[in-house]
Amino acid sequence: MPKTPSAPRVVAIVGPFMSGKTSLLEGLLFTCGSINRKGSVKEGNTIGDFSPEARERQMGIEANVATTNFEGESWTFIDCPGSVEFQQEYAGPLVVADAAVIVVEADPNRSMMAAPILRALEAKKIPRVIFVNKMDAPDASANLKATVDALAAWSGKPLVQRMYPITEGDTLKGYVDLALERAFHYSPSTNNDVLVEIPGAIKEDVVVSRQEMMEAVCGLDDVLMEKLLAEEIPSLDEVYATLAKGFRDGEIVPVLFGTGEKNGGLLRLLKVLRHEAPEFSETMKRNNIEPKGDLLAQVWKTVHAQHIGKQNYVRIWKGELADSSTLAGVRVSGLNKLFGSKQEKISKGVPGEIVALGRMEPIKTGDGLSSASDVVAIPFPEPPQPVLPFSLRAAKSGEEVKLSAAVGKLLEEDLSYRLEQNLETQERVLWGMGEIHLKSAVNRLKSKYNVEVAYEKPLVPYRETIKKNCEQQGKHKRQSGGHGQYGDVKFRIKPMPRGDGIIFIDSIVGGVVPRNYIPAVEEGMRDYCKQGPLGFPVVDISVELFFGSYHDVDSSDMAFKTAARIGMQEGLLKCSPVLLEPILKVQISIPNEHTSKAQRLVTGHRAGQILGFDAKPDWPNWDVVDAYLPQSEMNDLIIEIRSQTMGVGFFTWEFNHLQELEGREAEKIVEARKKALEN
Repeated sequence: MPKTPSAPRVVAIVGPFMSGKTSLLEGLLFTCGSINRKGSVKEGNTIGDFSPEARERQMGIEANVATTNFEGESWTFIDCPGSVEFQQEYAGPLVVADAAVIVVEADPNRSMMAAPILRALEAKKIPRVIFVNKMDAPDASANLKATVDALAAWSGKPLVQRMYPITEGDTLKGYVDLALERAFHYSPSTNNDVLVEIPGAIKEDVVVSRQEMMEAVCGLDDVLMEKLLAEEIPSLDEVYATLAKGFRDGEIVPVLFGTGEKNGGLLRLLKVLRHEAPEFSETMKRNNIEPKGDLLAQVWKTVHAQHIGKQNYVRIWKGELADSSTLAGVRVSGLNKLFGSKQEKISKGVPGEIVALGRMEPIKTGDGLSSASDVVAIPFPEPPQPVLPFSLRAAKSGEEVKLSAAVGKLLEEDLSYRLEQNLETQERVLWGMGEIHLKSAVNRLKSKYNVEVAYEKPLVPYRETIKKNCEQQGKHKRQSGGHGQYGDVKFRIKPMPRGDGIIFIDSIVGGVVPRNYIPAVEEGMRDYCKQGPLGFPVVDISVELFFGSYHDVDSSDMAFKTAARIGMQEGLLKCSPVLLEPILKVQISIPNEHTSKAQRLVTGHRAGQILGFDAKPDWPNWDVVDAYLPQSEMNDLIIEIRSQTMGVGFFTWEFNHLQELEGREAEKIVEARKKALEN
């Protein structure tokens, strides 16, 4: 009986860098008949990765969307970047996707690169299928089983291989469908698979592989398991129904294979998705979305396109959305269906569809939109913590305002960027997920918003304190005709424990410093502490005002404020000032085979200290290494971790404490600070 056409469905294409996701999208669109000729990443003419920077780097830097039609049903594929630095670009797609295709290569040594993606999908309970790509490469078929076994070590759910390769030499000719027990050859010219006999040389291996598949299938259903144990063969309908339910429920991960560039296996992949991927109503339940009213759409990505302006990409969860509708109090100005860089203007969108809404300025990524006047709260993931900062400034004089506006748009497009305006150092600091991520921001500011940017490592927020006590007088006396200036204070200055800040104690008795001048004394003291004798803000000291004198005519607030500054300037020099550097606590998440490397990496940094390590909860074969590192040693940490772990290691961080720094390192920092202040 023919399958009733479903509502529009959405599939995220994810996977490690260089696994061939964009080529797979190209092949899927060709198989669906949406394009007549496939583009190439090398030639820079693909539907996905169409931005100038993506084509220059030959890597994805943002999610690309293409809606097509397969066997009378609407399918939207979202091609997501593979680099972990652009992970925010698959956070949104995973919110709105009904299922995901994880694209990998037939190389067990690269399987670890898929581990964070597998974990992200498992955590969100997203149905997922693994597609082993580039199976036309030499030794790919021979490496298939080892690759599946290696991936299984990183997956929290069983992997179920549903195809067996048919090869001639190193050439992949087709596959055996292990459920059907039928063999097919690829036929790119007809865009279909041709039924053939199972080659005799692989029949025994096919039997073994099918038995492994059946054991996994029957493990999902007690009735089928009883049949298997009784050597009773389940019907094909029972097998397919159980496979489909296991996939939809996320209890198994089907494994298919093929070659995106040559269309091998893509028809089979599309049919599995068509028959087994869940409907959008099930996706809403998974995401705890309960629509109220007659219309609900969710923004999962925001872009600022040249010549078009701001667009919000939404998935419609309920109701029909018409152009010129009013959502959350804002009128929709343009409704478009997406196909890479091309957009097709449409009059309305239906439930399940992905569409782009034009010029809704107040609306941002994550917002739920209804016909009501306010934004609807819908669960949306928090962006990851950024790990690397650049200090940005406009390269050309007079473009700071222009840069601020451009950075604002950048932050709207990618929530994993974070802007910090450091008032102390007068720096505009942009935080990102790595060096490529930040350099991509710099390139986009120039190419997209015509703002050339200079960048450098931001200054470290050093502090200073004292190690000794002292008593110090501060006296300001000046006579220049008419009223003069007179202020006289005596301080007891002491070091305090870390975190106590600056404490001012008023111990004046007998009115030797009149009460009305004491606030000025405290103000002068604190004002000097903004930049102590080493050039940095002073912390953790106690300053006791215990004596002083005044003049009936010449004393004033300004005179006592100046006297306090003089007392602090001279007194702190006597108290053995010492530099303090910020120490961060970092948690490095890393595959356990690389744990020792991470520990050596930490201790290889100045003042790096290992606190311990343990298994990472709910992450098979991963560890977490806890450590202390000076903030000044953090700039290259993410680069080093990723270089040692094929790009998958990551860390989180938080400020922990200030620590004394002396010796040559401190001298260099203080000297550099003095030169900067002189300039």
